[in-house]
Amino acid sequence: MTRTLPAQRIDELGRPHVDIKAIIALAMPLFINSSLQVVLNLTDTWFIGKLSTDAMAAMGACYYLVFVFFLLIGGVGMGVQTLVAQAYGAGRYSQAAHAAWCGIWGSLFTTPLFLWVAFNGHWFLSPFGLTDSIKELADQFWLPRLLGGSISAVLYSLNSFFNGVSRPRVTLWIMLSVMLINALLNQLFIVHFAMGIRGAAWASTLALLIGVVVALLFFISPVFVREFHTLRSWRPEWKGLVQVFRLGIPTGLFPAVDVIGLALFQLMQVRLSSVDGAATQIVMMLTSVAYMPAIGIALAGTTLVGQSIGAGDKNWAMQCAKVIMMMAMIYMGLIGLLLALNGQWVMSLFVSDPDQHSHVIQLGEKLLWIAAAYQVFDGLNLSSSFCLRGAGDVRFPTMMLLLLSWLVFMPLCHMLTFAPHQGWVDFLPQWGWGAMGGWVAALVYTIGLGLSLWLRWQSRAWQKINVFS
Repeated sequence: MTRTLPAQRIDELGRPHVDIKAIIALAMPLFINSSLQVVLNLTDTWFIGKLSTDAMAAMGACYYLVFVFFLLIGGVGMGVQTLVAQAYGAGRYSQAAHAAWCGIWGSLFTTPLFLWVAFNGHWFLSPFGLTDSIKELADQFWLPRLLGGSISAVLYSLNSFFNGVSRPRVTLWIMLSVMLINALLNQLFIVHFAMGIRGAAWASTLALLIGVVVALLFFISPVFVREFHTLRSWRPEWKGLVQVFRLGIPTGLFPAVDVIGLALFQLMQVRLSSVDGAATQIVMMLTSVAYMPAIGIALAGTTLVGQSIGAGDKNWAMQCAKVIMMMAMIYMGLIGLLLALNGQWVMSLFVSDPDQHSHVIQLGEKLLWIAAAYQVFDGLNLSSSFCLRGAGDVRFPTMMLLLLSWLVFMPLCHMLTFAPHQGWVDFLPQWGWGAMGGWVAALVYTIGLGLSLWLRWQSRAWQKINVFS
């Protein structure tokens, strides 16, 4: 009997079951691919940690703010995978390739906006009360990193195509090349050319550019030309551009709102002291060992849900999503626990400043235990949101994230982090728990967001959405 649904196994009695092996086969390359992003993050963190505690705090001050713009402006690429997966599931292969081209063109159209943001970094960083030394280092990181914004969006569009047509191994090879080139360029720019924190930003941007070249070579290779006619549908077309922007903008807005919250959370810790800022930045990068690979698992959910809907079986999408959610939560919970149990050792890998060494490590050890609890609910948050994305349900998650981030996370983080007259505003109560308080606020926020998105998925409201209408 021919299987027409993704990750489906038919037993001897003719009953369908979710094929765990098939899900793992799809998810594993995506998992490894996202793990390479962890290596990228930790590589930058390791090199910058060797410079100084102030350099680490400066990276923390602008790291997530940079990604806010990557997501807000370059989110167009995030609409591609849903369109590709549903077209592929319905057998419309040329339409899948056309969606990728629309994502590429839409990403290139964002270049002027990225250039404006890149050359006005001082305007975005000045309101947060950073010390002069940290602000100067943050400015050095900002410009070259933002110059790679539209490049990142193009690469995301291409990777979304490969993931949407169940070719995650191609994405894996692309990101492996980016990781290796980034490490080599970090060594070259930071160590040999003594470019400091500016060198880390240039290394990331140039590595992304080379990654785009590699991805395009795959995209127009004979294999994909034969199956998807990737060279026939390159011309920009209004309807297709509208579709990728209509899906991509709210899809990008969802993580952007989350990252805005993380950026402000991180800036609060940097405002407290370089120790609080550095410890929080290191812990955030360490938790990416759980977070980024789990995105690979969640991306498999986007593909399976999209392909199931494209094949006309929304109930099967429900079954696949259940497995994806369980896998993400278990993985993130276990990694969070392992990091916390080995806190002193992993923190010491990224701290070299002898004056602040013990203070950063001691604080980081405590933060890792809060982060361990955070990871479980972040797994539910990620998997639920990516499965909803596969169904084209992107507005409700974005609205829920806006409400919880701005009405719960940000006020609570400010109240728990700062002592009276220490923060940005004085009309809120201020209890002065320091970085520990900020992480408690992040835990409360993630629990609320994860549960709300899971309930949205369980409501089946997404089954009424048609992304091609």
